[in-house]
Amino acid sequence: MTDFQNQLIDETSPYLRQHAHNPVDWYPWNARALEKARDEDKPILLSIGYSACHWCHVMAHESFEDPAVAEVMNELFVNIKVDREERPDLDKIYQASQLLLNQRGGGWPLTMFLTPVDQVPFFGGTYFPKAPMHGLPAFTDLLKRVAGFYRQRRDDIGKQNESMRKALENIFGQPPAGKPLGEAALNIARLQLEHSFDARDGGFGGAPKFPHPTNIERLLRHWAASRNEADRQALHMALFSLQKMARGGIYDHLGGGFCRYSVDGQWMIPHFEKMLYDNGPLLGLCAQAAVATLDAELERAARETAGWAMREMQSPEGGYYSSLDADAEGEEGKFHVWDRTQIEALLEPRDYAIFARRFGLDGPANFEGHWHLRVCADMNDLAAAFNTDEHTISTSLAKSRLTLFDVREQRVHPGRDDKILTSWNALMIKGMATAGRHLEMPECIASAQRSLDFIRQSLWRDGRLLATFKDGKAHLTAYVDDYAFLIDAALELLQARWRSDELAFACQLADALIDHFEDRTSGGFYFTADDHEPLIQRPKVMADEATPAGNGVAAQALARLGFLVGETRYIKAAERTLEAAAGAVAQAPIAHASLLAALEERVTPSQILILRGAGETFDSWHRAAARAYAPRRLVFTIQSDASDLPPALAEKAPDGAAVAYLCEGMTCAAPVKDTKGFKKVLARTSASA
Repeated sequence: MTDFQNQLIDETSPYLRQHAHNPVDWYPWNARALEKARDEDKPILLSIGYSACHWCHVMAHESFEDPAVAEVMNELFVNIKVDREERPDLDKIYQASQLLLNQRGGGWPLTMFLTPVDQVPFFGGTYFPKAPMHGLPAFTDLLKRVAGFYRQRRDDIGKQNESMRKALENIFGQPPAGKPLGEAALNIARLQLEHSFDARDGGFGGAPKFPHPTNIERLLRHWAASRNEADRQALHMALFSLQKMARGGIYDHLGGGFCRYSVDGQWMIPHFEKMLYDNGPLLGLCAQAAVATLDAELERAARETAGWAMREMQSPEGGYYSSLDADAEGEEGKFHVWDRTQIEALLEPRDYAIFARRFGLDGPANFEGHWHLRVCADMNDLAAAFNTDEHTISTSLAKSRLTLFDVREQRVHPGRDDKILTSWNALMIKGMATAGRHLEMPECIASAQRSLDFIRQSLWRDGRLLATFKDGKAHLTAYVDDYAFLIDAALELLQARWRSDELAFACQLADALIDHFEDRTSGGFYFTADDHEPLIQRPKVMADEATPAGNGVAAQALARLGFLVGETRYIKAAERTLEAAAGAVAQAPIAHASLLAALEERVTPSQILILRGAGETFDSWHRAAARAYAPRRLVFTIQSDASDLPPALAEKAPDGAAVAYLCEGMTCAAPVKDTKGFKKVLARTSASA
């Protein structure tokens, strides 16, 4: 075997670095690797994964660390390793290709074989075992067959590649034209969610069960918009799903934070990885649901998730890290699960009895002979069973949880992917700002502030964003999600506390988004910028995935920003996006929940409440406005001495201790200067927001 020349050691991705010492001759995706494939006329073996991916680790241990397998890979292919979190552009294209080639969904690890000249995939799959298993061939046998097919069937591959290009264009090109969207799409989405709702266990669909934050947000917004008609079922579906997750094993009852998904339909056993992009939206939703319904358990979940993010996921520089692995010491879930006798030895007998009943230790083991905690008994039932009150039960459980948390902290922790992604940070900034504003948690607002400051300092260069940062290096041209999510996050943080320079930054982001991503012919935004590296497709993504669609967030955030600062360019770009998405949304409304939020605010424009002044009355108005759940109402509290305001805000001048200006769309009501009048404004906007 020739000496290998692995090229991954200097990459910023922890996932790529995990493979830096494989005997495989790995390259990152770059011009050098693509040129090598063309020059040597070797097909490309493209492997896409991420740091917290369990089956990525399995395939690495089985195959990529094996010198004999590596020898076959190096001889027959140019091998390229990609972190899907740093290169979502590549992941979107080749996941869609996997679906087209195999007529089933993909996942990670994704294993694709590409022609060297044009990088079009001609064969692929996901995980392949080292030895034949479950109908899958041995990986080395597959490699030899694919290489042989490439050598012997060039004409057939060429014809297939042409069909693949056309099929990808149908997926990622301009969505089909549709009639202008109206309120009917919102109502259809509501009915679709009710149809897929799991009435017994919450959530939507069966196992494996994912949180789907955009669906829950849609239901909460639908309820808020129709409160006068008392659509209690929409509220129930949202609230019940959040409650079941917060009580289930998908939630970390000792350290806070939600895992990626549940392998069962009851939220009992999770896939133990924790992703920043799940926890930001879920943190915000728990806080919103808590203030809307006064649900104490959801408020606790919000506070604990925020605590986890600040404790374990925020870097000293301020940015948030990406994820925590499912595995510790090579075993999935080892960090999280318990032996029952260990817990019994750590707690006082009565505390143990209460804890065991609460978290299922008095029942059979639920994870490979161990216990993974999930709520099995309500507080009132525990109080009755132990002949005491709920406060005493709560105090006992809090003490026990703290004891177990301290012990668990001594274990070997799961691996952490410590790269800092702009788009995922934006999701957490918004979640933190939402929780900080609604639950009066200034530490969350300060945490969000640190992250935004870090992005502006380290990932904003010459009027453009970069996508990722690690070890002092920021690189990769940012994607539409980076811009759209960050505008949205900045608007949320501005509601928590005002900074004029951040409003100016949001406008700079909006300008760059429109200048470099908008489809000027058909409307909407491409996933990649106009000066991005050319790929086999330039996707335009309308549907939500694990994260909201950049087009949906952009449409809502641009409209909100446009109305706030009086910039019609932003409002028109938002309208063109909804027009471009009309056909796709009409075909599957609930697959486009983030676009539906933008649509809702076009049907009934968002309300912008500007508070100006200083002093006790001003502060009390701010607290009252911040506490309520009113998703179509934006509240910006601007001190009397604020400077550098755009004309649309500068004209809303302070007048005495406090004055409130309420605008809806481009229409503003007379200013309100007394507390009685302000309470009427809040009551009116809460009822209709």
